[in-house]
Amino acid sequence: MKMRMRMSLSIDSILRPINTALFSSNPCFLTTTTTPALSPTGITKLCSHSFSNSTNLHTQSALPNPAKLEPFDEGKVSVLKQKIELLGVSCNHSWVPGRYYNILCPKCNGGQSMERSLSFHIVQNWEFAMWRCFRFDCGWAGRVFSDDREAENRAERKFKSPRESTEKSLGLVPLGAGVIAYFRERMISEETLHRNSVMQLSGNKLVIAFTYRRNGFLVGCKYRAIEKRRFWQMKDTEKVLYGLDDIIDASEIIIVEGELDKLSVEEAGFYNCVSVPGGAPGKISHTLPSSEKDVAFQYLWNDKQYLDKASRIILATDSDTPGRALAEELARRLGKDRCWQVSWPKKDEHSHYKDANEVLIYLGPSALKNLIVSAKPYHKSMDDQEV
Repeated sequence: MKMRMRMSLSIDSILRPINTALFSSNPCFLTTTTTPALSPTGITKLCSHSFSNSTNLHTQSALPNPAKLEPFDEGKVSVLKQKIELLGVSCNHSWVPGRYYNILCPKCNGGQSMERSLSFHIVQNWEFAMWRCFRFDCGWAGRVFSDDREAENRAERKFKSPRESTEKSLGLVPLGAGVIAYFRERMISEETLHRNSVMQLSGNKLVIAFTYRRNGFLVGCKYRAIEKRRFWQMKDTEKVLYGLDDIIDASEIIIVEGELDKLSVEEAGFYNCVSVPGGAPGKISHTLPSSEKDVAFQYLWNDKQYLDKASRIILATDSDTPGRALAEELARRLGKDRCWQVSWPKKDEHSHYKDANEVLIYLGPSALKNLIVSAKPYHKSMDDQEV
């Protein structure tokens, strides 16, 4: 039986619509104190703000615009809720579709710290629910559908856990004189290298190892051969932002295009900076893919809980065509209303400084700092941006 929802005007004073395609700039947390304001009964049934303590639910993103909520099949909702219960996830109260929740993972119970590491989401039409545990020694992930389709329940994660991916297992050693000298030429200090756990591969070749970490754990590694200027990454690892631990509670975030630029921004006095893990796209995409198909920018989804906390995001990508394309793609996903952009100054009559590191080398940390502070609101669209 299909039930159409009629929303009263009073909801607009309580629920804030999503203002970006993927992420909310201001996460909204549900509390039981707002339940009485949700009426009539039909609305309360769908958008109930009361959840069982046993589910340990915490929301990560803002509620969808009530005016955009589509009618749903109660039978479909009932079937999906039953399947969710079979997963070990308590669903005693009404769930709000289109939201993300941090709950206790029934597979690993959050480890010793009992952290709410399972990200759980039900799509707005109640077609399916999907989840992923972000504890690297668990990694339980999958989907469950409201129809006869089989669940994509990947109990075994292909990514290596912190116990398997260690500095020793990857053959990483402290930086030697040759690599330190390389960074010194680029105005990066040993203190900054040490703080960011930059290492190198053991052996005679000069290969830099940029270690990717979450909560201090090694979750990935990107390598750079100094002599051949070649990059490659550790296989079978989840894509995350470089320097993720520096933005855990940041209300303002700086995003750059490479690891060296992240270190450069730190030399200018900013620690709330991260780098994208895979560089820039060749051009701007015509349409935004769904979260499941957004492979090139999967790191934004994986780090969503950190990015949602930021009210201001400064884009300091490269000045070349791919760099401008990257800035546009990031702004479209993160929300242009909370994005600002750094403009790199002219190097000569025909060119601009390319990135943060080049500015640091030729103009110094004070100039780099001033350029970041002087970032302007991001208003360019795909139509008027010359890429």
